[in-house]
Amino acid sequence: MRYNTGTISLFMVLLLSLPVLVQAQAPKYSNEFLTLGVDARSFGMANSVVASAQGAPAAYWNPAGMMKKPTRLQLGLMHAEYFAGIAKYDYGSVVAQMDRTSTAGITFIRFAVDDIPDTSELIDANGNINYDRIRSFSAIDFALLLSYAKELGIEGLTLGGSTKVIRRKVGDFAGAWGFGFDIGVQYSYNQWKFGLVGRDITSTFNAWSFNLTDKMIDVFTQTGNEIPENSLEITMPRLLAGAGRSFSLGERITLYAEVNLDITSDGRRNTLIRSKPFSIDPHAGLELSVGDFIFIRGGVGNIQQEYAIDGKRITTFQPNMGAGLVFRNKVIIDYALTNLGNASSALYSNIFSLRLNLSANKERPQLPDPS
Repeated sequence: MRYNTGTISLFMVLLLSLPVLVQAQAPKYSNEFLTLGVDARSFGMANSVVASAQGAPAAYWNPAGMMKKPTRLQLGLMHAEYFAGIAKYDYGSVVAQMDRTSTAGITFIRFAVDDIPDTSELIDANGNINYDRIRSFSAIDFALLLSYAKELGIEGLTLGGSTKVIRRKVGDFAGAWGFGFDIGVQYSYNQWKFGLVGRDITSTFNAWSFNLTDKMIDVFTQTGNEIPENSLEITMPRLLAGAGRSFSLGERITLYAEVNLDITSDGRRNTLIRSKPFSIDPHAGLELSVGDFIFIRGGVGNIQQEYAIDGKRITTFQPNMGAGLVFRNKVIIDYALTNLGNASSALYSNIFSLRLNLSANKERPQLPDPS
């Protein structure tokens, strides 16, 4: 059987797009699009917000923080692009007060590479090239989070959880449905904030199915690649822990500092602290608040050990920075510049996000929060 270069190129794209699935096993970096983060405030602080996240972004970071919002209804939005615009990342969330002690939220996340050329029909059986035969497909990851938070009757203590529904598609060739659960807690005491989140706490399961034609199977066989089979992908649990403190620097000037630890359970990763069963990734962020109107942020994360050209082991890190503005306590615009300088091999990104306070919270007045 004859195979042209167009056909081979399509299947090379598929091999890079599809996960390496092994029946009933847990590969590293499963559902990794759900670890990218949301909200420019978080990015500016190197994602060190588990203890301080509140309102709409908290539905993603720590659902317990949904209780700590200045309004009864808040909307959060963000659009970002990665790899010079090749990948699109969209996020939207809305949280609403249910009663005096509970809040519910819904969050939507989409990460996609669109318009991938399908060149399998570019060259016909006679060797003729016809560019009109090129089609395109998308590799898309969707996630829907249904969240709920409640006060526990102890001042400053809130508990929250999220149910996750995941849909992943690679054109018409493959798709998966997944389900999982997150649970989080936040506690505030004087100037201190503490947070703890168990993500994929019961493990998240993605059931993959493949729609391969006889031609595709022949190409996989001819190129020496394993033919994908319907299988189950498991995302192992991870624990996010954070602690932060506010410092008064003068009249209406506050500095908030937070340190987070991301603890993964899928084996050794290239993190600062690593072992065979668990790896720990520490990161930290700062936020300077001026009159609860202007916010300046910075953070350090992605701390790794690498080998330099001379063979010496060095420690690298990724600095982030950002800013935020609040207009009449109704509109919050946040900005982050991430992947700065040469500390990371990835291109830097300018990220903006928006939060809208849509309904005043008359039943539960709260003092301004620096976060």
